[in-house]
Amino acid sequence: MMNMVVSNDQASVGVLGSLASHYGMDKGAFIQTIKATVMSGSNVSNEQLAAFCLVAKEHKLNPFTKEIFAFPSRGGIVPVVSVDGWMKLINSHPQFDGMEFKDVLNDQGGLLAVTCRIFRKDRSHPVEVTEYMSECRRNTDVWKQWPARMLRHKSTIQAARYAFGFAGILEQDEAERMGDVTSNQAEIVPAITITDDRRQRCDEAAEQYQPSVDLIKKKIAEWDQDDNPDHLYTVAETWYGLPQAAQMDLYLAPSKGGVFTTHERDVIKTKLPRQISENAA
Repeated sequence: MMNMVVSNDQASVGVLGSLASHYGMDKGAFIQTIKATVMSGSNVSNEQLAAFCLVAKEHKLNPFTKEIFAFPSRGGIVPVVSVDGWMKLINSHPQFDGMEFKDVLNDQGGLLAVTCRIFRKDRSHPVEVTEYMSECRRNTDVWKQWPARMLRHKSTIQAARYAFGFAGILEQDEAERMGDVTSNQAEIVPAITITDDRRQRCDEAAEQYQPSVDLIKKKIAEWDQDDNPDHLYTVAETWYGLPQAAQMDLYLAPSKGGVFTTHERDVIKTKLPRQISENAA
């Protein structure tokens, strides 16, 4: 047990000394500076400081330029990566081969969702993630002032996680939401209202496009039985023949009252012929 303690202490000293050397500083001055700037106002222990620095060193992020910073949480801190930090992680990855964005609008031109597609040099198909305004938007100044930018950031970060396997780090909006969960009940009510609104829109779309929904379900069931690709072509033609706004509403998860099962949603998302999607677009 004593050997384990000594090993952990040596690891803490090692990472702090390593980062201090990297920035051309004495270790004591480095600790004092980072506590006074990056962690200003937080009661941080040396162990928490060492853990924070380990994350910064692992991902090669600079705390002094706010690529990573300490977010106060439950009496301690949580390492949070800024948007600039996420962009650095993405652009510095050796397999990164570009990204694309696609806005999904309703009939009035309002933003419903943003899709981010990230390409890797070592894969034939891109990683694609869609984030929905109804699920992500918060009642904060930054979301009120820049909703499109914030949603684009959300889709970028989620796509980066799927494409490159970034783990153990949060972005600021996520860290703030963690605090919202433990705050007063009044802040939870808007989320319930948003969920109910999505359920209502899904029900309305299902009623309006009932023949298409029934045909999609029927053809997926037939494809499950005989694996005939013609069924998937019918599903694709029917699905992509729907307005994009209707697709967004109908794709609601079954746990939230959606009309399609988890399996049916997976078929729609991953099994349909891509050329039909591209022709429809």
